[in-house]
Amino acid sequence: MADDVMVPSAPMHAEPSERPPIQIVPLRALPVVAVILIFVVVSIVANWRWGLIFCHVVGGGMWTAIDLFVGLVIGPILGRLSIPARAEFTARFMPKMVVIMPTVVTMTLATGFQVARMLGNLAPSSANHAWLIASFCVVGIMAVIALGILEPANIAVLFEMNKPVPNGERIHRLMNRFIYTAGITGLMQIATLVIMTRVASR
Repeated sequence: MADDVMVPSAPMHAEPSERPPIQIVPLRALPVVAVILIFVVVSIVANWRWGLIFCHVVGGGMWTAIDLFVGLVIGPILGRLSIPARAEFTARFMPKMVVIMPTVVTMTLATGFQVARMLGNLAPSSANHAWLIASFCVVGIMAVIALGILEPANIAVLFEMNKPVPNGERIHRLMNRFIYTAGITGLMQIATLVIMTRVASR
């Protein structure tokens, strides 16, 4: 996989860009995010079974699909693009990820814990208890990677690209971090699929 995601060396400093400033947080997406988070909170407070399961299944499905697609498809392709093409893709792709990933991760984790509690899977006597503990470990690591590594890298790339003279070497390093960590979370999502289908089938 390493051969697929090798990124060609970048110049220390890019030429001054004539691209209009990148909107780091897409403001038009914030009302949608607010509606989703309100729905999650209402479902948790009301202990609404359908709402909790809906949020967990939809959020988990989106998180899994995004990680697999970005890590195993977009990552290798991005690694082979030229520097200008990668910069253009990044300017359009990264702002969307800034709002999508925190929303999907919050949606999945918050409702997933409530669903596990509601179904009794958190009890030590539950047949699914060991699988749930394994799920917590895997998903916890993925959440740390998504919010603690990928998200800061995304934002740092966008801030750097908005500078009058972007530092190409810094963008190169940050994009390498994004590509490799996205690949790791994509592979970890396969473990999540195995665990969740095992829990659902018991």
